[in-house]
Amino acid sequence: MQTATTVDGAEVMPTGRLDRQFALTARGTTVRTEVLAGVTTFLTMAYIVLVNPAILGSAGMPVASVAAATCFAAAFASILMGFVANTPLALAPGMGLNAYFSFTVVQQMGVPWQVALGCVFISGVAFLLLTLTGVRQLIVNSIPPYLFAAVAGGIGMFIGFIGLKGAGIVVANPATFVALGDLKAPGAALALFGLVVIGALSVWKVRGAMLVGIVATSVVGWLAGMVTVNPEPYSLAALTGTAFQLDLGGVFGLSGKHGLGLVEVLFVFLFVDLFDNIGTLVAVTKRAGLMDAAGRIPRLNHILVTDAVATMVGSVAGTSTVTSYVESAAGVQEGGRTGLTSVVTGVLFLATMFVAPYAQMIPLAATAPALIIVGGLMLLPLTEVEWEDPLAAIPAFLTVAMIPLTFSIANGLAFGITAHVLLKIARGTITRKDGFVLVLALLFVARFVWMGGA
Repeated sequence: MQTATTVDGAEVMPTGRLDRQFALTARGTTVRTEVLAGVTTFLTMAYIVLVNPAILGSAGMPVASVAAATCFAAAFASILMGFVANTPLALAPGMGLNAYFSFTVVQQMGVPWQVALGCVFISGVAFLLLTLTGVRQLIVNSIPPYLFAAVAGGIGMFIGFIGLKGAGIVVANPATFVALGDLKAPGAALALFGLVVIGALSVWKVRGAMLVGIVATSVVGWLAGMVTVNPEPYSLAALTGTAFQLDLGGVFGLSGKHGLGLVEVLFVFLFVDLFDNIGTLVAVTKRAGLMDAAGRIPRLNHILVTDAVATMVGSVAGTSTVTSYVESAAGVQEGGRTGLTSVVTGVLFLATMFVAPYAQMIPLAATAPALIIVGGLMLLPLTEVEWEDPLAAIPAFLTVAMIPLTFSIANGLAFGITAHVLLKIARGTITRKDGFVLVLALLFVARFVWMGGA
């Protein structure tokens, strides 16, 4: 029996197959809004279609094959997330972990990329086991609520910093680490134009402001001759170059000798993806208003299982660890509230498999303004932190600061949780209920001692 839902003060009955599948009416959204949100998320993530093949290609993997695998993995994972978890969370091969895969595991350690893909697959199996046994859920539930707010704010800073850096508005500086870039440079100037357009449309509450701004900025970039498209020969058959090439025997020492090094590789893949995913999940669902009054995430188990399966399928297709993307927040900002947003994003990645080299038509300077604005809007949860209480303020600050400054959500969580535990011990308020978060803190300390700043 269908029940009416109150949306904008009026009772609305669910209608249509999509409404029933994704609970559109119940979450106060529409098909049009979800499609706009899905397209916006895709546009802010599309860079991965070019960046991931370039990074993994430096490890000797066939670039065209990685491009196809990247599109396929992102499409499969995002569509699965939409239907299984009904959450506006898009996934793709993760930045950071792909660099670790290529530069550290393959190039520095000398591990064949086929064996490295095997490590990714095994880490996915470990994710799945941790989820099915309830360990990942325990980790999420053990994190203090104020750290959820800090993670959301820290990821906002992270997204904003990525946008500023990608636009060339903020650049590296050997004396001060970062500095103001040349605002007259074509990329920076184009990004500032996009920032003004999206900002103005947002102020006027124009639906699809992000999408309109990205398209308008791209058009200006094309007209100004700032976008050069040099597509390489490409076909879907390229996927066979990496698909099913993973070497599980090599992981267990049956087809090569890499010693305990592979144990460290597995640990890094598991550890970083686990906490990056948790941080992104908390930030996006909080921004979307999907958390319940007790701070719990609905269908958490479905979300975590999807993430684990996505990593396993991605490794079989031929790419590094697949994880949730913070850029999903751009779609949420456009009104995305259900899994239909993720499905739309996934379908667009699927379509991109046919034209992967043409993804470069959307310049980075066009998507950067969206990331900057979304980053700013994601700071709202920081108002939930009791800044006058050092027990909350110190761990929260460390979390917010370390996420963008170390380019790692996992590092931000590590500092925040460890500081939380140490301060509770110092205050003498640690109890048995804090047992799991204490174990987490010890694991974080061990990780930093063992791996340094990795």
